Amino acid sequence: MIIGVPKELKDHETRVGLVPAGVGELVSFGHTVLVETGAGQASFFDDEEYRNAGATIVPAAKELWAKAEMIVKVKEPIEPEYRFFRPGLVLFTYLHLAPLPDLTEELLQHQVTAVAYETVEGHGGGLPLLEPMSEVAGRLAVQVGAQYLERRYGGRGMLLGGVPGVPPARVLVLGGGIVGTNSAKMATGMGAVVTIADRSAARLRQIDDLFGGRVLTLAANPSTIAEAVAEADLLIGAVLIPGASAPKIVSTDMVRRMKRGAVIVDVAIDQGGCIETAHPTTHTHPSYVLHDVVHYCVTNMPAAVPRTSTLALTNVTFAYVRQLADHGFAEAVRRDAGLHAGVNTYQGALTYEAVAAAQKRPYRALSELL
Repeated sequence: MIIGVPKELKDHETRVGLVPAGVGELVSFGHTVLVETGAGQASFFDDEEYRNAGATIVPAAKELWAKAEMIVKVKEPIEPEYRFFRPGLVLFTYLHLAPLPDLTEELLQHQVTAVAYETVEGHGGGLPLLEPMSEVAGRLAVQVGAQYLERRYGGRGMLLGGVPGVPPARVLVLGGGIVGTNSAKMATGMGAVVTIADRSAARLRQIDDLFGGRVLTLAANPSTIAEAVAEADLLIGAVLIPGASAPKIVSTDMVRRMKRGAVIVDVAIDQGGCIETAHPTTHTHPSYVLHDVVHYCVTNMPAAVPRTSTLALTNVTFAYVRQLADHGFAEAVRRDAGLHAGVNTYQGALTYEAVAAAQKRPYRALSELL
């Protein structure tokens, strides 16, 4: 198979879809790997490393997309890349289609076979290709939140962990999944007072055991959330419904009642956000102030630490790249039910039910089309 690794175009997206070691393995099994000039540079993988691993360095994105049978990316294509779509092209990347109807329409119209990292399921459950970036984003959310609590960024001028005689900041994490637990690890390590809110009593018990009682747990309902949001200095949105738009847990009225200079980091923003006042931002313009509250809503947070993020991501995606390359799309998804679950569009049909529901589009089961 001919596999293409383009340079990411999304604002300050510094990760890359394959590392040189992965290229070398694919080439050793008879595949051809095309890498766009400079694709790995921001993650500190130079063209020469890819060339030494057996890749062909391609100077122009147009040529790479035209020759490749499968494109391996990190983030969803943006508008300048839509012109490269064509029937039968396999696209393997993060997509988060639920809040992106225009991209969905382009994939459907051009009959692209789109496999989304975030909806591939593990053999024992879970979302193995989402987990490492959720870990990175959860930890980054606290680093970013601590920074934006500084006065120069519009925050309350608080040190997250406080000092003797001065209380630490109060951190509220909405959602007890991978993002939430990693946020809690960082925040407790920095000395903050941390509360995790979740609807699942079983999950709250697990969190209480995991942290040995050092993290407060809160059964999430509109009343308890409203009270906790009003007390928070840093609010981290970490709610996930796989493939679907995130529910709006925090209303505009709740944000209005937050402390002046409090900070919101909505990690769920790539699925539409779980806070009503949140809208997507970029690494170039990462934050805005609304109702005297600082909002940080960057949709590709892990790109801030590309070396760590690229290695963590490709550690888990590469096995699936191999399956798709070795067996071809149809046979690979027949062999692996988890990869089958990752397919969002195929032959002009929307094959992921949660995305279809979010966009009110017709849904077709992939098994009917293969």
